[in-house]
Amino acid sequence: MISAGDPVNFTIDDQRVVVNMPNLASLLNAVQVRLATGCGFSLATINLDHLVKLRKSPTFLRAYLAQDFVVADGNPIVWLSRLSGQPVDLVPGSDLVLPLCQIAAKMDLPVVFLGSTREALDGAEDALLQRFPNLKIAQKISPPMGFDPQGPDAENLIAGLKSLGPGMCFFALGAPKQEILAARARIIAPQMGFASIGAGLDFLSGHQVRAPIWVRTLALEWLWRALSAPRRLIPRYAACAAILPSEVWAALRQRRT
Repeated sequence: MISAGDPVNFTIDDQRVVVNMPNLASLLNAVQVRLATGCGFSLATINLDHLVKLRKSPTFLRAYLAQDFVVADGNPIVWLSRLSGQPVDLVPGSDLVLPLCQIAAKMDLPVVFLGSTREALDGAEDALLQRFPNLKIAQKISPPMGFDPQGPDAENLIAGLKSLGPGMCFFALGAPKQEILAARARIIAPQMGFASIGAGLDFLSGHQVRAPIWVRTLALEWLWRALSAPRRLIPRYAACAAILPSEVWAALRQRRT
């Protein structure tokens, strides 16, 4: 569970969502410790879109509060952390697949992909096995459209994951489905690590094209994505921009206190 006294936090309905992993190194170390002791974990990657959704969905908020690890997936979260006087590093969810799979391969633990499309999962498997030939990919699950992370099909999937014992599962369902499923799976399959990584597997497989490095360096990946799917993403980014003033003010208050 998320603890008090960690770095930057966001208050939603009197609840604090804390970015408790300040950088990639601390996250990977914590993951290895958990897996070595058979404890498992759940990992969320917070960004402005998540903050918008957290304000609207009590279910999503409860799921976030149940995560063991939270990292900053988005430059605005990093900038807000600096304003608050409690800086954290940028740790995009899409960048976590490779280092987490490296840990799984080194520890000889099975890996499961859940989400996206079968073609994308197959492509991600090929890309990962080229890098980590010893990686054990135990299952690739592409749920049908309308998959409900709180429904009976999800319960059956989680039961199958529990039977694997210690291992790691990547959820590529998008928010809030992946975080809600991770919070539920964390209880039923406590020996497994659950990482919500969004489009990370699609990027690996080439089914989605990520912004070039120079675009990401300029913190313009949001613009790249918005131009790729304007009807879907421009309203989303407008909603993100709308909450920025209040989040800036909250960060400055954290700095003062």
